[in-house]
Amino acid sequence: MERITRRKFLKTVGAAAPAAGWVTGGAASPDAGGTEAFREAVTRYLETLARSDGGYGWEDQEDSFLTETYAAVGAYHALGMRPPRPAETAAYVRRAHPINGPYAQTRRHWAEIKEFVFQQIQTLLWLGEPAGEGFSRQVAGWRKVSGYTTAYEKGGNPVFRQEVQPLLCRVLLGLPCETLAEAFGGYLEARRRPDGTFNNTPAADGSGGHLVNTFFGIRAQQALGIAPRPAALDWIRRCQRPDGGFSWCPEPEVGGLSDLSYTWAAIRTLELLGGKPVRPEACRDWIRSLWNADGGFADRPGGVSSALATYQACDILARTGGGLRDTGPQDRPSRRRSVIPADLHAFTIQFEAPGEGSVIEAVELAKALKIHLWGAKNSRPGWREAAQACAEERGVPVTFFASDEAYGTRVSLPGLGSYTHVNDPVAAPGRPVPAWPRRDGSWREFRDECVGPLHAAGGMMLWQICDNEEFARIVLDDSILRGGYGAISTFHFGCHNMIWALPFMMRYRHEIPFVSLQDAHGESWWWSGMLTGFRTLFLAREPGWEGWQEALREKRVVAVRRDARTAGRIRMLGGAPEVREACMRRLDDWRWWDDSGTVLDRMPVSVVTVRPGDRFEFGRPDAGVCVRIRVLREWVEGRKLADPSAITCVGATLDGVAIKPERVAKRDAQGLLEECCELIRLPASPAKRILNMNFREQTADGVREFTWRLEV
Repeated sequence: MERITRRKFLKTVGAAAPAAGWVTGGAASPDAGGTEAFREAVTRYLETLARSDGGYGWEDQEDSFLTETYAAVGAYHALGMRPPRPAETAAYVRRAHPINGPYAQTRRHWAEIKEFVFQQIQTLLWLGEPAGEGFSRQVAGWRKVSGYTTAYEKGGNPVFRQEVQPLLCRVLLGLPCETLAEAFGGYLEARRRPDGTFNNTPAADGSGGHLVNTFFGIRAQQALGIAPRPAALDWIRRCQRPDGGFSWCPEPEVGGLSDLSYTWAAIRTLELLGGKPVRPEACRDWIRSLWNADGGFADRPGGVSSALATYQACDILARTGGGLRDTGPQDRPSRRRSVIPADLHAFTIQFEAPGEGSVIEAVELAKALKIHLWGAKNSRPGWREAAQACAEERGVPVTFFASDEAYGTRVSLPGLGSYTHVNDPVAAPGRPVPAWPRRDGSWREFRDECVGPLHAAGGMMLWQICDNEEFARIVLDDSILRGGYGAISTFHFGCHNMIWALPFMMRYRHEIPFVSLQDAHGESWWWSGMLTGFRTLFLAREPGWEGWQEALREKRVVAVRRDARTAGRIRMLGGAPEVREACMRRLDDWRWWDDSGTVLDRMPVSVVTVRPGDRFEFGRPDAGVCVRIRVLREWVEGRKLADPSAITCVGATLDGVAIKPERVAKRDAQGLLEECCELIRLPASPAKRILNMNFREQTADGVREFTWRLEV
């Protein structure tokens, strides 16, 4: 096996060094940024993404994000230029880790996204800033390949592009890689195919490579001094499509779109191997087709500009002979403007909302929180029908439908893995979710046998989450080409913003609508904090399923969150600017708060009269009536209900006579609180009785006492 020197590797991969030089004025060299007009157009676009904290963000978000900042600075670097505010940008980057940083609004899913640290280090080095002091200890601590739970990926295969980051970060920091040869060498070799390509699963399964994983695999092995196999050259060249761009493999059966990130990986890998595309001018022409009128580049022709695509385009052009010299940007806007008819209203749909327990509380919460379409998750037989009957009896305009998570099912792609948490079917109201008898199969089998019948019955499939970017992008691209996922989940419990955890998903924000996903674990009252925190809005003339389906087709959909996780700010994901603006103009249609607090601040207790026929209600009596009293408690992930509550029932009277409610607390086998309420059991009576319940609440301003009155 041929070894290569560290000096040769550093020169080949173009790793930035702390003393990197800058072109600060005058004409750039032909191998840097191209013409002055080209640089001006691109940098003008980049500065539209600049934020006051020194970082850069997506055009539809008010704050910065690490990945966008890395890309913007990378674009400046490829142009041979220095960003306007290097010191402020560097200060932002040091604290910008979206999972571990001071401004984090989410947590990781399962995999540690080590690429975030690579982005921090590389950005600082591009800025000419030292990075060792802040990151060397963390990078040095990555000494072995990570584990990955089989609950998410059948083979327990960790995400390949994240597992190579310890080596790539060491190269950037000048730390020795030889000490990781034993821990990482075998892992990498097991994933190298006979043709020199790489993929996520071991090559022993007979699957082929993936272009991006091949790029990362070759870089990682070179970091260990292992020379690449020349056979990979031909394979990479065959990834070039007729339009001049590259796809993820030579003859993709699924997800076969040309994409800038694949093209960037191809050019960079060919450079590592000393080669070039078979049709280099066709590749440059294809990149030219991505240059939008705003000065930025898109991932695909006709797509929306992004900082990452702009960086990748500028990097390719700099490595293949400078910028675009003979033409300006494409004379087209980066997206088609949405037309919002004036007679549309903003309605609320909740996916995977609670589908168990009290139907009365579900209906009352739908009324209070202005939820028009309630997707009940994994309900018991008859629950949705009982909830709908209750809504109609009480005159509450909410429609219940099935929105399930098919636990234990897996969808696979050869070489990339077999994943759970990607089968979240949604059925039209009144229809069941069709089962997938196979429960474990390829993406094509899943698309044809599960997604197809679901669409035919008026339903849709939701994408929940997958850490593996290469797997996710193939499946979502194939959905765009051939049908598949109808919406992508964003806000969630636990992993509170799944787009912030996996920012590559932002590339789909104008192609596949973004929605919130409750993914409820419990019944409605105990889940009310999540119901209050985030939701999906859609613009339509009426709030029923047909209105939702039209809004989905027209992409008049936006995911919204406003709670402690957003520091009380409204965060919207997805939807064109016109859609978000229209939703904000219709704020009174859907908001669940005002200056005095949220709806639930004014609804701190649930008092429900339960009768023998109410089969889904806890405390259901055999005869007579039972008044069930629940106070607000926080649902705590991993710990169920918080104990104690700030609100307590301190007494009750029936027709002026003091009575003592029965306190009930249920705990699971681990001692975690899963139910806590007071029950007042009364015999049936034709006469109306007045029940007064007294409560005490501990607030930041002191103790508040109030009374709840009920006719029984």
